[in-house]
Amino acid sequence: MRWIRHFVANARWRQAFPRAALDAIHRAISAGERRHEGQVCFALEQALPLRDLMRHRTPRDRAEDVFAQLRVWDTQHNCGVLIYVLLAERAIEIVADRGIAARVAPAEWQAVCERMRERFAKREYRDGALEGIEAVNAILARHFPAGATPRTNELPDEPVVL
Repeated sequence: MRWIRHFVANARWRQAFPRAALDAIHRAISAGERRHEGQVCFALEQALPLRDLMRHRTPRDRAEDVFAQLRVWDTQHNCGVLIYVLLAERAIEIVADRGIAARVAPAEWQAVCERMRERFAKREYRDGALEGIEAVNAILARHFPAGATPRTNELPDEPVVL
């Protein structure tokens, strides 16, 4: 059954996340990053690559790979956060760099993922993604508020479609 979900997922992602939704996600990340020192990256993947399916890799495993591939870890203050969405499995994972993971309990990230899953289950993909991004931005603003000096945007704010 897992294989079937992954093979049919390729046709669904544009319905769930049309260009307008991706643009709204981009704007939400840009606006949110003005409130904190963190860097947020949103990655959307329709289905796992075949090699990962064959190896029975989990969405979490893939999210950690994507975190590394997109160099979310490569920020000056170790403050990158990846929101990873795997449509085929309706999986959402948040991976935080070590600077953030030291201050934010995994349960906080899990609560964000759960709320996004609830919205996605209702086919409210755009709103679920925006709610998740807002929650991540709020967590980052609480633990890493923006400083007085402008910072460099180290990661692209545009959602990444894998």
